[in-house]
Amino acid sequence: MTPDQIAQLVLLAYAAIAVGLVLLSVRRCRDGWRVWLLYFIARIYAAFMFHWRANGRCPYPESSGALILSNHRSPLDPMLAWMNSHLRHAESARSIRVIGYLMAREFYEQPGLIGWIGHAMQSIPVDRDGHDLGPTREAIRRLERGDLIGIFPEGGINMGEGLRAANPGIAFLALKSGVPVIPVYIHGAPQSESMTEPLYSPSRVRVTYGAPIDLSPWQGQRKSQELLQALTDALMCKLADLGGVRYTPSANETEAP
Repeated sequence: MTPDQIAQLVLLAYAAIAVGLVLLSVRRCRDGWRVWLLYFIARIYAAFMFHWRANGRCPYPESSGALILSNHRSPLDPMLAWMNSHLRHAESARSIRVIGYLMAREFYEQPGLIGWIGHAMQSIPVDRDGHDLGPTREAIRRLERGDLIGIFPEGGINMGEGLRAANPGIAFLALKSGVPVIPVYIHGAPQSESMTEPLYSPSRVRVTYGAPIDLSPWQGQRKSQELLQALTDALMCKLADLGGVRYTPSANETEAP
């Protein structure tokens, strides 16, 4: 066998190994090839464009449900909070789990790439007027079946400093589903009035994971508006402490039980 033939066989062997690793990785993605493809692209893109780094290991559970609570300063936040999800605490946890974020309906139903990503990522479309309870019921159903759901309780993108007063829907979801609430603070995400400019705005992103928040003091009580607001403010204070920023609670904040 000539040296050229040996070189060709070695290249074919490398190619076969690469294809095998890719197929193995795709098989580990329980949510299908579209999620795997987006995760693969996002890992490379975020690493080079945003110098993405994580503080600590990802605490997302391997198979059970959880509510991912994050600040919201960029349209790229869902991707940035998702980036380390295959490196969880358990040594055997290397599968890719999708995080279904609540997403404005006008973007979810938009034709083209944004709408395709919203569907592929199993987002939950939400009307901005907040009158439809369907998204809340869908989020609870998914959490109870063991899915990961992401939410930005500040509502729209916050261009200011600190955290704004949050929607008490986060507390209702947490108490009704009974799943852990995991705070994730995103530092340095690119901001702009444009929805597309952050895509090509280099920055240095750091994501800090917090431990699941203990909700046992709040369980078993009537879900009054006062209780939901007090729990919401408590959750947001945890997120603010994680990010080293201030939280501006609602005017009707009550004492935690």
